[in-house]
Amino acid sequence: MSETILSTQGLCRSFGMLRAVNDVSLQVRRGSMTGLIGPNGAGKSTLFNLLTGALKPDSGSVQLDGRDVTGLPPDRLFSSGLGRTFQIPRPFARMSVLENVMLAPMGQTGETISGPFLFRNKMKSEETRIRAKALEVLDFVTLAPLADHPAGQISGGQMKLLELARVLMGDPALILLDEPAAGVNPVLTATLIGKIEELNRQGTTFVIIEHDMDFVMRHCDPVIALAEGSVIFEGTSAEALANPVLLDAYLGTTEDA
Repeated sequence: MSETILSTQGLCRSFGMLRAVNDVSLQVRRGSMTGLIGPNGAGKSTLFNLLTGALKPDSGSVQLDGRDVTGLPPDRLFSSGLGRTFQIPRPFARMSVLENVMLAPMGQTGETISGPFLFRNKMKSEETRIRAKALEVLDFVTLAPLADHPAGQISGGQMKLLELARVLMGDPALILLDEPAAGVNPVLTATLIGKIEELNRQGTTFVIIEHDMDFVMRHCDPVIALAEGSVIFEGTSAEALANPVLLDAYLGTTEDA
């Protein structure tokens, strides 16, 4: 098994005259927790969208587990073991927390036109299995007590945990997290970080966009920095703390204290 789980080569994406992602070549080490940092407009979210199939690149390639997956749609990538959460969760507000999680698996029999009519027994068996797994996942992310609550009535931090739960239904080997700690109270942030670290110890790889530099420096290694769509730094968290460009641009300096 290759040490690299995800890689890009010369990845580019423009919007009109704006080059949002500019010749990005990087490698994500299997089992790592990679931090992706940079100012607003640096291209971080666009890069995530290219990696997860929400956008197609103008040029360059993406490889997942050594296989070229450039431009594959999000559902194909999800089925291949690549999950992604969003900075602003958008659950189905009127559906329960449990129902939101049960919707995550792809290709369910009940989603087809003929399924409820021709494959009723298969559909019921499948639903029982998915429900059992969803309850296990909700228990893992500490949301089991809220299983029957409308997803639109839980807190923002709980919605972040719900997003993680939905991703975990696909048994991903790699999860891309977009600002998981943003807008989350300290108690739920600690819970979320604890679950991420537990999954990482079990072998799940993470790439995390996060503006909280304390979070990045304490939990991520390596760290990749983007600016104006290009990679300007890649190294350990200790090297990031000693890099003068990052100290000035992103991390702040002690001279102003």
